[in-house]
Amino acid sequence: MRSIRAAATGAVMLSLALAASACGGGSSTGGGSDDSPKELTYWASNQGAGIEIDKKVLQPELDKFEKQTGIKVKLEVVPWSDLLNRILTATTSGQGPDVLNIGNTWSASLQATGALLPWDAKNFDRIGGRDRFVDSALGSTGADGQDPAAVPLYSMAYALYYNKQMFADAGIDGPPATWDELVAAGKKLSKDGKWGLGAEGSNPAENVHHAFVFAEQHGADFFTDDGRADFTGDGTVAAVKQYVDLMAKDEIIAPGNAEYAQNQSVSDFAKGRTGMLLWQSASANLKSQGMSEDAYGIAPVPVQSGTPGAGKQVNSMVAGINLAVFKNSDNLDGATEFVKFMTSDAEQRILNTAYSSIPPVEAAQEDPAFASPANAVLRDTLAKSAVALPQVPDESQFETAVGTAIKELFADAAAGRAVTTDSVKAALTKAQQQMPKK
Repeated sequence: MRSIRAAATGAVMLSLALAASACGGGSSTGGGSDDSPKELTYWASNQGAGIEIDKKVLQPELDKFEKQTGIKVKLEVVPWSDLLNRILTATTSGQGPDVLNIGNTWSASLQATGALLPWDAKNFDRIGGRDRFVDSALGSTGADGQDPAAVPLYSMAYALYYNKQMFADAGIDGPPATWDELVAAGKKLSKDGKWGLGAEGSNPAENVHHAFVFAEQHGADFFTDDGRADFTGDGTVAAVKQYVDLMAKDEIIAPGNAEYAQNQSVSDFAKGRTGMLLWQSASANLKSQGMSEDAYGIAPVPVQSGTPGAGKQVNSMVAGINLAVFKNSDNLDGATEFVKFMTSDAEQRILNTAYSSIPPVEAAQEDPAFASPANAVLRDTLAKSAVALPQVPDESQFETAVGTAIKELFADAAAGRAVTTDSVKAALTKAQQQMPKK
């Protein structure tokens, strides 16, 4: 998840990156050099509850890679609030790492800068072949018709986490399957200083992810077939309003959540302050905050009616992390070897187990560790009812503009100002005006 400031800066810098044709990475401050072919710099995204947790997960694996290859990997775990901004700075300055994690929704935007190594058939063959990866993960690696800009590393999906004891105390028999049921459950849970549902109202990425799912359920999209922004259609307006109304009208989200941006809603859920949470692969995060797996259940994200599935029954975006290489790295061979290592069957089992994510490598998914009830929900969602965010060059600006518009609507709701169809449409009109002109 990324902060407003970082995402807004990123949108401006992406335009600069596109204009500069992207210099790439692998500089004296980041990647390996001709004098140091046995060294790589790796920017990892913050996947755990804190940066130190990521270091504990990753460093033993990097040490293992060094022992196998003789290549030392210098690790930096970059917070989500800084990651996109750091990457875009690297594409224009040439001061970047050799290998880096990217949010898979950024793939097409970063691909358009020209900074990242294209994963053509030859490069895929060097890491064991393209057919090792599941199709849904490959669908979020860049624009259609182009070689992927990155390789899938962790696959995730949104799910509904619910507090079993709070449900029992409120007389709720089981997890809601529709939004009407979720609102009804949320009202029963919202009492005595506790709330039905947590949200990250000040987090643009989280806002966009949920708005995208609601839009899909309304049969709408934020982009036309030719890639033009279209934020103000009836379906998209209704989708955004339905999401914000969980606070504004239904009153099952605490007004203070309008200011949340960095995992606070996960912490509230872990501490029993909220009864439900919509989150990507949250089990490891909850465990690190002391919540027992027995204390919560996991179910598919609700839909408008019926059960999740194809078409309008989409209930998650295809979430995940991709692994990319700056194409002007001075150590492309070492960087490719590192990608091969990180996406090997063995490492995929280790890393995705640590982060409660799903391996995008088919063979690794067969491990019994990924057959738990929680993982079964995520795997089923990715296979049947998840859709990739638009793989268009302007996706990064879309996240910034629409995510910020929703943040402002949540602020209105928290302050007691009316959130109406007209005010939602006005906010989305303003967001669309911030998009690059076609």
